[in-house]
Amino acid sequence: MTDTTVSPTKRAEIGFSRLRADRERLDRIDRYMCGEHDGPYIPRSATEEYKLLAKRAISNWLPLLVKTPSQAMAVDGYRRSAGPNGDAPEETPAEWRAWQDNRMDARQTPVHRAALTYGQAFATVLRDPANPARPVIRGVSPRLLYASYEDPAADALPLWALQVETVPDAEGVEARAWLYDATHVYDLLVGGKGGPKMLASRPHGMGVCPVVRFAPDIDLEGRVTGVVEPMIPIQDRVNQTVFDLLVSQTFGSFKVRTISGLAPEFRRDPETGEILYDANGRPQVIPIQADASRFLVAPDADTKFSQLDETPLSGFLDAIELGTKHMAALSQTPPHYLLGAMVNLSAEALAAAESALSRAVDEYKHSMGESWELVLFLCATVVGAEPDPRAEVLWKDAESRSLAQTVDALGKAVTMLNVPARAMWSRIPGVTARDVEEWAQIQEADDPGLRMADAMASAVAPAPHTERLAGGDVE
Repeated sequence: MTDTTVSPTKRAEIGFSRLRADRERLDRIDRYMCGEHDGPYIPRSATEEYKLLAKRAISNWLPLLVKTPSQAMAVDGYRRSAGPNGDAPEETPAEWRAWQDNRMDARQTPVHRAALTYGQAFATVLRDPANPARPVIRGVSPRLLYASYEDPAADALPLWALQVETVPDAEGVEARAWLYDATHVYDLLVGGKGGPKMLASRPHGMGVCPVVRFAPDIDLEGRVTGVVEPMIPIQDRVNQTVFDLLVSQTFGSFKVRTISGLAPEFRRDPETGEILYDANGRPQVIPIQADASRFLVAPDADTKFSQLDETPLSGFLDAIELGTKHMAALSQTPPHYLLGAMVNLSAEALAAAESALSRAVDEYKHSMGESWELVLFLCATVVGAEPDPRAEVLWKDAESRSLAQTVDALGKAVTMLNVPARAMWSRIPGVTARDVEEWAQIQEADDPGLRMADAMASAVAPAPHTERLAGGDVE
C-alpha cells in the first residue's frame, strides 16, 4: 500500500505516534536548554546543604552555543534571477513584500535557533483565510510537527506533515492537530482512545505539502543532529566539576587550626567554684577564642599548636576551563566566547580566532538558505507571481572585520580591477539592502549627467497637444 492510499486519519495516527516516540529525546534537549540539567553525583545520605550546592552547580553553557551562530545568521534581502529575455528582475518582488508583511526579519531567528537546537525546524506557508492572496508564514518546533518524506535526505518537501497543538503527557488525552498534504489541510483531534477524529478539511491550493524543513546538519540517511545533544555529556562533566569545586570551597577552602595536649578549661560556679555540668552530665567546656587579637598560651610544655592547610582550588578551575574548551572545540565556538579571555586582539587575530565559527555559519547558511528560498517560492505561488527556482536569499554580513581595511580593499577592487563601485556597496560591513537601494536613488538624483539629460529632454520636447508641422504649429 503506497503512501497516497493512506487515509488522513491513519496518517495522523502514524504522525502522532512518531511524535510521542521522539518526545523523550527532544524534551531532554529542551530541558537542558532551559537549565534543568541532570544533577551531579551526590551521596545518598547527602544533607540539605549538599543538595543546595548541587543546585548551584548548574552552569548552563548550552544556550550560548546556539545563540552564537544564530546571531550571525539573518536573511537581509532577496534577489530574483534575470527574466527569460534578459530583463532586469523586479526591485521588490511580491514574495519579498510578503516576507516583510509577515515580520520575518524578526521571526526568522526562532526558526534558526530551533533548527540548531534540535537538528531541524519547520515553517508552514498557507493562505490567509481572510485574504487568499496573502501568504501566512509560521515557524513550527520539531517537538510539535512530524513530516513524512519518501526520501528524507533528498526531498525538498514532505509527502505530508502533522502539526499538533501539544503532546499530552497522559495516554488517551486528545489534542488539536492539523494534517497537511499536497491538496488539503485537515483539522483533527488526535491522542484519544478511539483514534484520530476528523473535524474539518479545506483545500489550500498550493499543489504541494506547504511545509519546509530547516535541517542545518543532515546526513545521507536523513538523520539530523543539533548543536545541543552532543554537548550534553560535556555539560554534565562541567556541572560535576563545579559541584566538586563548591564542596571544596565550602568545607575545605580555609585553614584549620589545631591544638593537641591542652587540657580544656571548664565553667565553674562563681560562688562555690565547682565545675558545672550540662544536661547529659558532661562538664561544660569554655570554648577557646582564637582570633587575630589573641595569643594562645598553654601551661603544659607538651602542648602543640598546628594548622591544616586549605584545599587548593586551582585544579578544579583548570578542569572547568578544560571542559569549556572541549565544548568550544566540538561546537566550533571561539573559546573566548565561553571563557571571556580576550586581551586586545587585533582585527586579524579576532578573525583567525573566529574562523571555525565562520565556516560553521557558512555551512548553516547554505542549508537554511535553500529552505528560505523554498518558503519564498511558496509565497510567490500564493500571491500569484511567477515562482523563480533560481532566486536566492541574501544573508547579512556579520563577520568581524576592520572597517578601514574593508573599505580600502573594496576601493582597490574598484580602481584596479574596474569593478563597478555600486557592486561593492553591499559588501561594506553593516550596510543593508535597503541602504544600498537608498544610496542608488540618491546617486541617481544627484548625477549631473542625468540632470543634464532631463533638462535637454524637457527643452526639445513639444508642448502638450501640439504637433510641429512644416507650415507651423497647429493646436
